[in-house]
Amino acid sequence: MTNTTNASREVLIKATGLRKSYEDFVAVNGIDFEVFKGESFGFLGPNGAGKSTTMRIIAATLTRSGGELTILGKDPQSNGPEIKAHLGVVPQADNLDNALTVEENLYIYGRYFGLPKNFIREKIEELLDFAQLMDKRSVKVEALSGGMKRRLTIARALVSEPEILMLDEPTTGLDPQARHILWDRLFRLKEQGVTLLITTHYMDEAEQLCDRIMVMDKGSIMAEDSPAGLIKKYSTREVLEVRFGSDRNYVVAPQLEVMADRIEVLPDRILLYAENGEALLHEMNEKGLHPVTSLVRRSSLEDVFLRLTGRTLVE
Repeated sequence: MTNTTNASREVLIKATGLRKSYEDFVAVNGIDFEVFKGESFGFLGPNGAGKSTTMRIIAATLTRSGGELTILGKDPQSNGPEIKAHLGVVPQADNLDNALTVEENLYIYGRYFGLPKNFIREKIEELLDFAQLMDKRSVKVEALSGGMKRRLTIARALVSEPEILMLDEPTTGLDPQARHILWDRLFRLKEQGVTLLITTHYMDEAEQLCDRIMVMDKGSIMAEDSPAGLIKKYSTREVLEVRFGSDRNYVVAPQLEVMADRIEVLPDRILLYAENGEALLHEMNEKGLHPVTSLVRRSSLEDVFLRLTGRTLVE
């Protein structure tokens, strides 16, 4: 992230009191946020938090129930088609045409936007290289791996050279290697100045990809900051994870409360938050409390989410 202050940066998306409701259910509950040009902005939260609903409103495919929203200075409810021309959208599920080849999917999508044939052909070469699919150009989509399909879906969204690329759960279902390849592609886009909007429920993904993160739960914003800022504000430097056995965790927990800055008792383990996890473990052993297993690690966004919502982010 650059050192430029937010006050001097161009705002591409601005929401004030944004709300979406369905009869008695409130999906997005009057949220405020801004997204700046060239940054990677993440919506972090579990399924049902309101992330995808917010993205659909921004993409001008879902009308809001209340509040104000401007994208590139325009209201999506009155300037939807104009805004869509500047957006690239990568949905949760790949909606590629399996009967067509990789190259044909890119070409037809470009024609859908009314782009000149020569421009599309040149763009296809660039995108095949970007997505590492040059040797798959003549292969039908149905024969591609999950990771290849995701890279093709992202490449397709870039055909029109959008200012904003929206990615809804971009790595769901991918193996670790495919996820890291996809992350590398997204880093490259950010280096090129593309503004990224990402929804995810993977903590490591949010921490790796996003300059700023908006933590959502039940349609509301719980917190917003950089990954490091969230961890610094809502957690400690280190976390000691201990297990005494499922039948003893809740029995031992009261004795541990006075040792740490904060503890969380989960069904399978106890989390103790402190600035020095090793010192805390030593103190625990000195008092005759010997866990079956122990692990000292740095604090993460998972700990922030647990602090803000009272639960772990398990899908």
